[in-house]
Amino acid sequence: MERVDAVLGDGVKVVSEVSMSGGLYNAARMLELTDGRRLVLKCAPPPGTPGLAHERGLLGTERLFHALAADAGLTVPQVLHHDPDGDAGTREWLLLGYVEGTTWDSLREQLTDADRARLRRSLGAWAAGVARATGERYGYPQAEPGLSAGDWPAAFAAMFGALLADADRYGVELPAPVEELRALPERFAAALAEVRRPALVHFDAWEGNLLLTPGPDGAWELTGVIDGERAFFGDPLAELVGLDPLGAAELDEDFVSGYRSVDPAFAVDDAGRARLALYRTYLALIMRIESAPRAYTGDFADWVRTWSAERVTEQLAVLDALSPRP
Repeated sequence: MERVDAVLGDGVKVVSEVSMSGGLYNAARMLELTDGRRLVLKCAPPPGTPGLAHERGLLGTERLFHALAADAGLTVPQVLHHDPDGDAGTREWLLLGYVEGTTWDSLREQLTDADRARLRRSLGAWAAGVARATGERYGYPQAEPGLSAGDWPAAFAAMFGALLADADRYGVELPAPVEELRALPERFAAALAEVRRPALVHFDAWEGNLLLTPGPDGAWELTGVIDGERAFFGDPLAELVGLDPLGAAELDEDFVSGYRSVDPAFAVDDAGRARLALYRTYLALIMRIESAPRAYTGDFADWVRTWSAERVTEQLAVLDALSPRP
């Protein structure tokens, strides 16, 4: 922990560390300091670790997301230090403040209908707040993967194409013909072109990354969002896809009400529905393809394989209904 002690300075040192579960790529540890504070140290995997094309410089992406989200007035971990190169014998690492709270998924069974409605409104306002931040280009922010462009159709085509190349590289069987999948960004280029501002998208705001704390009246409140390493700049609607474990956000009156409290113009037309289906296909394919380099096994691997196939088939049907193939 000498590198962390050196960053902290003023005689503050790490007195204990505990591994944190939940991450599937970067490693995270919670640190206890002599002054009573708790911090989170995240380290990139060792060089040569198998991964997907866009999984480069993820800690730099997380640093950027938290900085921009904080500027937008959202509660996220404070960025204390980022070393993109690491020191001798180490790898890229990121030091963050610890955000208090209990994850939404661990409280799922305790939440009342009133809790859920209130939290969904807060989540909608949060998603709209994130989307206020704007990038310089569309796509993933780190230069190394080369998955960015000056417009959203080109950036999404690059992101989607790189993912299909990952499937080929790892020998992952796809749930639909690769030619059909590869044609999707061009087929729906007009819908993608309606995105004219590279908005910040977390893209992984599922229940495990949402932190709740009890308010003054004891009711649960959304007080923090963590793990911004999957962020990119693009369509604000893409944020809704990461929320799908909580139900389709665009169909949730509470979520929409919360979103419109920040962005009154929020609406999803047919072009928006097409884009949502594209992003849902993209995320399902990510989960399916990453199972190879992650070496998933057992029931979880079976679930991912079955769920992703059903999800892609479902979303392709949505796309065909919106724009039948010739």
